[in-house]
Amino acid sequence: MSAHLTRRLALAMALACTAAPTLAKTAPDNLVPAGKPVDCVQITSIRSTNVRDDRTIDFIMNGNKVYRNTLPNSCPSLGFEKRFLYKTSLSQLCSVDIITVLYQTNGLQPGASCGLGKFQPMQKLAK
Repeated sequence: MSAHLTRRLALAMALACTAAPTLAKTAPDNLVPAGKPVDCVQITSIRSTNVRDDRTIDFIMNGNKVYRNTLPNSCPSLGFEKRFLYKTSLSQLCSVDIITVLYQTNGLQPGASCGLGKFQPMQKLAK
């Protein structure tokens, strides 16, 4: 993959993730684990994200499948800012990748960088 395409993908994801705060008034958690965690998800399948707190991000995929990523360590201000970017040269986002919190100041400024965990498939809690 070319460096230009990689930069465009990273920018697109940064922009996509900045839209999440308007959607993410952290709703009550009605999700439960559904299967074994996976190491990676396809970037092109990520529809949106929901940052739940400083350690938890729900990746909402095409088809409304949800993968929850629980970071191994707390990521300062992630839960407050609710936006992040990542850079990868692959077509997948993986547990070895790093996210960077984006602060809203005069534009977007990078903050803490934190490692991702595995992606846990989730499903809605049966009523």
